[in-house]
Amino acid sequence: MSTSTLTEAQESILAFVVRHQEAHNRPPSLREIRDEFGFASVNAALKHIQALARKGMVTQSGDGRSWSAKAREVQGYFFSVPVYGTIPAGLPVENPAEADEIIRIDPRTHGLRSAKGLYALHVRGDSMIGAQIADGDIALLRQAPAEPGQIVAALIDGQSTLKRVVREGRRTVLRAENSRYRDLIPAENLTIQGVLVGVIGRGKR
Repeated sequence: MSTSTLTEAQESILAFVVRHQEAHNRPPSLREIRDEFGFASVNAALKHIQALARKGMVTQSGDGRSWSAKAREVQGYFFSVPVYGTIPAGLPVENPAEADEIIRIDPRTHGLRSAKGLYALHVRGDSMIGAQIADGDIALLRQAPAEPGQIVAALIDGQSTLKRVVREGRRTVLRAENSRYRDLIPAENLTIQGVLVGVIGRGKR
């Protein structure tokens, strides 16, 4: 059945089931779904799972209390995004260039229409806390030119950092969203590696 028939709650629960299944090699329990979404009881979680089963998105066992997401049905519904290690929301450090994991995201959650150029980085530090980007979050980025005011992953003098790009006259400045951190001004080279398109909070995966 088409995923366009899913409610917003069902989309969120399906995304959680897929992420949990890939991370832990098992689907989440009803209690885990209840806790993740703040339901009053496991029965509320069960009703959503049963609805997903009726719509062909999950397969239930005979007792109706264990299930798994159907790979074929969810294929193309989620974007597979490579995660390239950690980027500091703090002082810049060297960043690895090889992906160390793949995550799946629901494009509807982040208003994304294409997976082209998407990648992700684990955030370390608190320099972007004013933009609701916290230590332990995952930053979703797209390889694209940046406009002033956008938050970017930047390679500044050979080291990577996550900051807001600001123009001051002819000068480009990388600015934190935390007053404890000074502006970063490239001594030689500045390369924009990606523009922020979304954030996955550490409690949402």
